[in-house]
Amino acid sequence: MNSTLVYIYDPMCSWCWGYAPTWHKLQKSLAQHVDIIYRLGGLAPDSNEPMPIEMQTFLQQTWRNIAEQLGTEFNFDFWQQCQPRRSTYPACRAAIVARASGKEQAMLSTIQQAYYLQAQNPSDITTLQALAVEIGLDGDDFLEQINSQHTDALLKKDIAEMRQLPIQGFPSLVLIKDNIPIAIPVDYKNWRNSYELIISKI
Repeated sequence: MNSTLVYIYDPMCSWCWGYAPTWHKLQKSLAQHVDIIYRLGGLAPDSNEPMPIEMQTFLQQTWRNIAEQLGTEFNFDFWQQCQPRRSTYPACRAAIVARASGKEQAMLSTIQQAYYLQAQNPSDITTLQALAVEIGLDGDDFLEQINSQHTDALLKKDIAEMRQLPIQGFPSLVLIKDNIPIAIPVDYKNWRNSYELIISKI
């Protein structure tokens, strides 16, 4: 195949969670036609500071908007049971570690379910380690890898490369055909629109 579809995401991006059911249908339908790779955009760098109340309010409203528009399920207990931090890079590194074992998509799905449905905090390494074990990774090895400079360098490489592509945020789809990037609009409700557009370009 001389075409590659890049799915650019962040594990803690709420719109990525909203898009997930549609994306999975699109991905399945395109599997025989184009190579598909996952790459990380990186929403928020490392931070141990509590998330400001204004940001918490904004994100809760975003969750409500997504639920209303797409019917996505969210567990708002997260905001009472966890200490939110504006820090998604740990979850991104967890996806990078899982990628090496061919389990990036499993890690993404597990992080999303833990965050949005089970009120767990993927900004915490302890949470991510437990999720890694859940998808079959070795917990001690995962802990070593997620804290390594190598994994951090791979994440920074992903982020730098994605910033060179024509994206407007996350999730984003970019079709690379003959080394030329083509932005594919994300249709959150109808996967067939994206499917037909991509097929027409490959």
